[in-house]
Amino acid sequence: MAFWEEKSLAEMTPTEWESLCDGCGRCCLIKLEDEDSGLLITSDVRCQLLDGDTCACTDYPGRQKKVPDCIKLDPENVVSIKWIPTTCAYRRIAEGKGLAWWHPLVSGDPQTVIDVGVSVKGRTFLETDVDPDTWEEHAVDWPEWEPPESL
Repeated sequence: MAFWEEKSLAEMTPTEWESLCDGCGRCCLIKLEDEDSGLLITSDVRCQLLDGDTCACTDYPGRQKKVPDCIKLDPENVVSIKWIPTTCAYRRIAEGKGLAWWHPLVSGDPQTVIDVGVSVKGRTFLETDVDPDTWEEHAVDWPEWEPPESL
């Protein structure tokens, strides 16, 4: 049995925890909140530290110093943060859904995240290249899309 099937998020080692990230980059997209309704809107503008081709953080160990509003996920906050994508392995496990078939730990291939359309690879703009006053124009709904449970 795989570790994610027999352990809770809180019981995982740091290495196991980190391996759950599928590398999609969705959590690193800039979110906007409608001041009147509180509605969260996801944009196609990515954090200054997210590489748009590899979907990896360019300074993962130092990210919270360079980007003060970067949130470090943990077993407690992963269930309370509203903007965590429904495809996120941390969220799926916390909700008792297990890993999706396309997750690299299941498929054995990190390319499946890209192939099924979950990855933000090649679909975003770097936050330092976009005027914050125009972020609203970058609102997109594709980061909320979820692939079918099987192909």
